[in-house]
Order: sequence, then structure tokens, then C-alpha cells
Amino acid sequence: MQKHEIKLTPKERQKLLAMVSKGRNQAVVIRRAHILLKSDEGKTDREICEQLYIDDETVRRTRLRFCEEGLDNALSDKPGRGGTAKLDEGQEAHLTALACTEPPDGRARWTLELLAQRLVEDGVIEHIAPETVRLILKKNRLSLGRSKAGALPR
Repeated sequence: MQKHEIKLTPKERQKLLAMVSKGRNQAVVIRRAHILLKSDEGKTDREICEQLYIDDETVRRTRLRFCEEGLDNALSDKPGRGGTAKLDEGQEAHLTALACTEPPDGRARWTLELLAQRLVEDGVIEHIAPETVRLILKKNRLSLGRSKAGALPR
């Protein structure tokens, strides 16, 4: 007997069968559905691992989440670690406008480091990493390498 035994209701089983037969979900969700279906059929973790070519830890985690959190949570990913936004809309607008201006004297173009430094100097934010600047510009579809004057929309 498995530590976390799976007993699906007819409605849950029907939902999972529909998910795996249609193939319109992410592969990871379909794999979890297969794990739960095979668990409900009485397969051991080892048998499921061999049939689905997956690690036993994946089977264990899926069973555990189903038993503790229910079907929907067992199928979905847990929310990521993502933190809060580094800049608010006004600060992002300031960054975008800055990137579109002429670069500082002696520079051919803005760099991520220069933009981050200027944001701090302008008092927009206390500290910001160049990588964060890059991600914000990317999100706004701006590129530093497209013009001497700075960022331009693609």
C-alpha cells in the first residue's frame, strides 16, 4: 500500500482522462494527470516511473500534493518565487525615456550599467541591478543596440 493512496472520484477520473486524451495542456500537466490515473489504478511508484520514464520523486510529489491540496493543485505548478516589481510604472517610464535620450558625453550609447547608475543618481530608486534594467527594457520591447541615441522600439 502506498503512503499517499490515490482514490479518484468518477468525476476526477473523467476530467483526467479528457486531459490526457485531448493533449491540449502543458506536457507537465498531462504527465501529472497520467501519474494520478496510474496511481488510482493501483500501480506502484516504481511501475509508474518505468511506464512514464520519470523520476520517483516526481510521482511522490504529485501523490502528496493530490492528498494534501486536491486535484487542481496537484496538476498545476506552485507559484514561483518571483518577487515584487522593482520599479513602478512611473519609474519604468523614466527608465524608458532615459534610454531614448542621448547618451552621456564621451559615450556612443547607453549601457545597462550607465542606465542603472543614472536611475540611482536621479533619485528614481535607491539601487537597481543592470540585469533588472535589461529585463525592464526587454519587457517594453526596447533595445540599446538599435540606435546611437538609445533605445528604439522594434
